[in-house]
Order: sequence, then C-alpha cells, then structure tokens
Amino acid sequence: MRRQMAVELTRSGIETPALDARLLLCAALGVEEIALILAPEEKLSIEERDAAQAFLERRLAGEPVSRILGRREFWGLSFGLNDATLDPRPDSETLVETALRHFNAPEGESPRVLDLGTGTGCLLLALLHALDGAWGLGTDRSEKALRMARQNAAALGLERRAAFACADWGGAFCGRFHLVVSNPPYIPYADIGALQREVRDYDPHAALNGGEDGLDPYRVLFRQFGALALDGGIGVFEFGAGQETALLDLAERAALDVIEVAEDLAGKPRVMAVRRR
Repeated sequence: MRRQMAVELTRSGIETPALDARLLLCAALGVEEIALILAPEEKLSIEERDAAQAFLERRLAGEPVSRILGRREFWGLSFGLNDATLDPRPDSETLVETALRHFNAPEGESPRVLDLGTGTGCLLLALLHALDGAWGLGTDRSEKALRMARQNAAALGLERRAAFACADWGGAFCGRFHLVVSNPPYIPYADIGALQREVRDYDPHAALNGGEDGLDPYRVLFRQFGALALDGGIGVFEFGAGQETALLDLAERAALDVIEVAEDLAGKPRVMAVRRR
C-alpha cells in the first residue's frame, strides 16, 4: 500500500511523496519505520488499510504530515502540536543555534530564559535541553497553546525547569532574564492568502499575522527588551524575508546593538541577535 500511497501523492504534486507515504503508513499501523523495511509486503487488515486511507486523504487535501500525526521533530526532540500552535520549522533551529552561540552562562547563577509567543514551547525547551541548569518561562496569548507547551515540557522531562504564563508578549515582566527569544508572527496580513496551503490553511493565523507590514510584533518586542533583559543579556528574534533592513532600523531606534544577523538553511537572513546598548 505504501507504493500506492506514494503514487497518489506524486500525482497530487506533493513534494516528498515517498517520505510522506512511509510516515503516514507507519502511523496508521502503529509501527516504527524499520517494521516496513523488514516486512514491506505484509498484508494489512481492513482496519489498518482504512486508517492508512484516511491519513492519505487528509494529506491529499493539503494537511501537513505533522498535523496529521500531531507531532513534529525540532532540534532532535519530539513536540506535540495542536490547532493553536505554529508547526515548528527547521529554519527556526537557526534561532536556537544563534542563541547558543552568543549566550554566556552567568557565573554563579542559573541561566534564565524567556520565550515570547512560545506556541509548542519548542524554542524554550530546546534551549533548556541544551543549557544545563537553566530555567525558562514561555508566554503566549493562547491558553490552548500553553496547554500543549506544558505537555511537551513534561514529555521531555523539563517540567521542573519550565513555566508557562498567558500574557501579551513581555509587558507583565521585567529585568529577570539572561536570554530573551521569540519567533513572532511576521507575515504581512495581505500576504497570508498567498502562502502555501499547508501553512495558510493549517497554521493558526494569529501565529502568522504580523500586521500591515509584518513588523508590528517587533515594535513591541524591541521596545520591551530593555526592561526584560538583565545587564549583558541578549535577545534573539526570528524574522521573515526582506525584513532585515527595517529591523536594523527598529533596533537602532530602540537603542539595541545588533550582534549578528544569521542566515537560515537556504542562506537567507532569518535571525537577529541583539544586546541592550
């Protein structure tokens, strides 16, 4: 059935038909990929075939595999998703890499990390996983997203080092953090309709919509950063295509020094690291 699924996905224009077919069939059967390799021709029960067909039809309709499975791997860790969370992307790992490259753990203190607009908690939890002894807070306006972030923290064994709070960015906090990170909404409102259907139809628009020019969240985040970061603390923010120059200007107006603009997997500017001047 895997070959049949791959053929139908290919006809539908799916970019990775063989991979998608393999992942969906494994999920339908409740087995690891090695089981398909060892017994590729094993006959399926009616129930297994129906489950695989249902997954296939959802994928043919444009639903991403990660949404169908309810999980996404990020930074080598597995994260649960729901309809209130953004689907973590590999490009966002650039933010984690950049944060770890520039962050110096304070001597004699436990590092404190703040993730604004945490969603699944993937940024915060990846950083806590990499930073021994660090403690972190993730904020989000969606209680449903926060429930998923808490579940992910527990599944990763990080629930004692991660807290989550319903808040509008960082306005309710001040001066407590060595590292502040965020992957805010940065798509201009008028551009959302032209996004790939996997993003447009399945990611929550609240996690995409950055206002008229896509920069509304940064106007808030850069202004708040000075009150959120301890002396010597750094901020690391993901941004969208073509926004680098505008963000450099916003950072200058907010009296922030830009440490680095890092490129994503495609070689495009994607992440900005800043420090309070």
